Amino acid sequence: MPTLQEIVLAEPRGFCAGVDRAIEIVDRALMKFGAPVYVRHEIVHNTYVVEDLKSRGAIFIEDLQDVPPGATLVFSAHGVPKAVEAEAKQRGFTIFDATCPLVSKVHVEVAKLHKEGFEFVMIGHKGHPEVEGTMGQLLDGIYLVEDAADVAHIQPKQTQRLAVVTQTTLSVDDAAEITEAVVARFPNIRRPKMQDICYATQNRQDAVKVLSAEVDLVIVVGSPTSSNSNRLRDVAQRYGAESYMVDTAAELQPKWFEGKTRVGLTAGASAPDILVQEVITRMRALGALSVRTLDGIQETIKFPLPKGLK
Repeated sequence: MPTLQEIVLAEPRGFCAGVDRAIEIVDRALMKFGAPVYVRHEIVHNTYVVEDLKSRGAIFIEDLQDVPPGATLVFSAHGVPKAVEAEAKQRGFTIFDATCPLVSKVHVEVAKLHKEGFEFVMIGHKGHPEVEGTMGQLLDGIYLVEDAADVAHIQPKQTQRLAVVTQTTLSVDDAAEITEAVVARFPNIRRPKMQDICYATQNRQDAVKVLSAEVDLVIVVGSPTSSNSNRLRDVAQRYGAESYMVDTAAELQPKWFEGKTRVGLTAGASAPDILVQEVITRMRALGALSVRTLDGIQETIKFPLPKGLK
């Protein structure tokens, strides 16, 4: 039986600029103001990151009623509805907004077009905090579709001024398919000038498409709540590779590697490199002899920190 020989790393993988910035905002807030710093929702969807910040004094909450007067509050990378923003300001917290600038760009576009009388079709996953944040930019006039079948059921008040927006962490292929269904029903709908799916999501999915052709199995490092990590596993499977997602190296199962000589490894945009290194160490213990990295895009984007934390 063949035995595991090589680990092939996708490039790029792991942290993106929005995640780097969000974590740094909590880090700096803890250094400047001391513990506790309150964070609305998990700062990013990764168990290791959240537990690490908790150990240093971050308190993660869902309801602003759980934040005491005078506290320092950080909004997560996924963004928040307008009502949450207004309540936080009204209650006088010291607020730092860690919303990814690429999510904020969607919020700005929604606000601008709403003033021009547009309604919106949003492609995304119900209950995901980014979707709740974007839909929460308006009181009404924004309709969620999760798949192509949903498109038939939405009933905008008018169709002359209709625009489509998407969650930034979707599968590029799925989003394109659903957008086609939206355009088929609403031929005059306005599409974004540039697609809403973020550069990091696109780059990681493109890298997995290349990776899947070269390996017998793909392991994705990411937490179950991470949309972009789940999409990487989906993409690998769609492109013909057996694929599993793990939160930590402890979740790797030796039977997955039976009969596999070359295993691909990637990580979602919210998964830190330390977890990737631990997975590599575990795979070496299972017999992997070498590690190589595929050629891929080198990401150089950095987003500035909010005033007061620079």
